[in-house]
Amino acid sequence: MSTHTFKLNGEQVTVDVEDDVRLLWVLRDVLKVTGPKYGCGINVCKACTSHINGKAFNPCSVQVKDIKSTDEVTTIEGLAATTDQELHPMQEAWLEEDVAQCGYCQPGQIMAAVALVKKVQAEGRAITDDDLDSIRNVCRCGTYFRIRKAIRAGAAKM
Repeated sequence: MSTHTFKLNGEQVTVDVEDDVRLLWVLRDVLKVTGPKYGCGINVCKACTSHINGKAFNPCSVQVKDIKSTDEVTTIEGLAATTDQELHPMQEAWLEEDVAQCGYCQPGQIMAAVALVKKVQAEGRAITDDDLDSIRNVCRCGTYFRIRKAIRAGAAKM
């Protein structure tokens, strides 16, 4: 076993696991952070989407040995803490637009949306349909219309 240290949702954490363990399993099984969902385990469905250093990534595709002690991982559980509000504006928009049906993909959808909006805002422009098309998170319930509407609403408040 090896010791791995990184920042998770604003707190320094240390885990003792083999180097090749995927970060998703470290989050879910070792650290008991269950927001990032297991869907495919091969970086396709994006149900586990989280942020590393502010950018969207999929912990199912990253080995824990590739996470540096200076890296900051944010999951849906830590998203609201990145604002001065009880919920992040994107989470509020999700509720206002009544996006979720089964809800399984929603944490990953929200995390992907926040990263996309931040990227677009850093470029100094408004979000476009092409930007929304770039989100590849799978929703088994097919709530894509409401997801797109919520992303636009959340972007307006970010």
